[in-house]
Amino acid sequence: MSKMRPLARLSVWLGQTLVGGITELPNDRNIFVFDQSYIGNRNRPVLSLSFFNAEGNLNSATIETQTKVAPFFSNLLPEEDLRRYVARLANVKEVRDLPLLQLLGEDLPGAVVVRSESDGPPPEGFEEDLTVQGPSRENQPLRFSLAGVQMKFSAAGSPEKGLTIPVEGRGGHWIVKLPSQRYPLVPENEHSMMQFARAVGIDTAETGLVPTEEIEGLPEPFRTKANSLWVRRFDRTHENTRIHMEDFNQLYRQFPREKYDNYSYGNMAKDLASIADLEAVREFVSRLIFSAAIGNADMHLKNWTLLYQDGRTPKLSPAYDFVSTIAYLDDFTMALSVSKEKDVRKFDRALLTRFAAKVPVPERLMTDAAMQTAERMVTVWPQIREDLVMSAEAKERVTKRMQIFPLTRQFMQ
Repeated sequence: MSKMRPLARLSVWLGQTLVGGITELPNDRNIFVFDQSYIGNRNRPVLSLSFFNAEGNLNSATIETQTKVAPFFSNLLPEEDLRRYVARLANVKEVRDLPLLQLLGEDLPGAVVVRSESDGPPPEGFEEDLTVQGPSRENQPLRFSLAGVQMKFSAAGSPEKGLTIPVEGRGGHWIVKLPSQRYPLVPENEHSMMQFARAVGIDTAETGLVPTEEIEGLPEPFRTKANSLWVRRFDRTHENTRIHMEDFNQLYRQFPREKYDNYSYGNMAKDLASIADLEAVREFVSRLIFSAAIGNADMHLKNWTLLYQDGRTPKLSPAYDFVSTIAYLDDFTMALSVSKEKDVRKFDRALLTRFAAKVPVPERLMTDAAMQTAERMVTVWPQIREDLVMSAEAKERVTKRMQIFPLTRQFMQ
């Protein structure tokens, strides 16, 4: 008879603050419970606004789940191809969240750390590991987690001096997003659209391109002559400290598979107006218009994030994951709806006005932000188009989408 393994008992930390614990139960169940010291701490850092009610009080009820961990933690884990890859290397079942969280908990998105209860509090900072393992690297389990579906790695070093995938893949200030095996030139597409967004005046994460074969320590199966995209992590500081964050799918207490469901861009704008400031709403509208105009059909709830730089006050993070998806799939729909409409061809001034009227901010703030972004896009695009590294066909599709999208079309006539 095989010996039964002990059930996991994990502690959840934000810096040196013990938030709670995740306990594994028989039959693949587990529970998350807030620690009493966290409940009683008036100056506690925010784990997620999803745990607070409308009056701002912490909802400390126990959360029990089957196979998955509580939605906040489930959203910290990789999805699809990256999840399968990590699970295979770790020899765990990809459908089960808890073993993956236990494996990856020391280097999760944001400032949260999940570790064995017996290990005590985590170190106050983190050290970049520049150690590179030898040829057997492809069999070494990774110990970082980057939420999302695209194949990506946490990297140390710098784009100027060289990027390195450390032995355990954790402790880096950079994300390296590998070229897609399904769609051509995705890194070039994303880098170009991020450059376009910056030129329009949108606050974006810093990005660049690097030949994939020049990335030290990358497992052999992923080495290729094609480019990868590097992104500077905005949840890590130059002082090697973590900044906490949560995406809107976590805010809405949904599992990753629900990132296209149940909520709209209107819900997000209303919530930003209540939890952040007017500038966040203005920036949100600019990003929404930009995404619609470039043909980005994948701006789901996990592609919008709140950053807690002081541990308690939410602000909109820099923009990321701007890809013109119409370069690969001809689609007129947005990931979420605007006033119950997803078709970008119907996103005109009248729809914009209806959208703005339902958000508790001055209507002009939203409509002006939208129109200024649309006009700026039409002005900037011909100035930078030729210098962008995305394919000529992809550029032409962006041009045609801007000619179709009502809010940009009016400035092109």
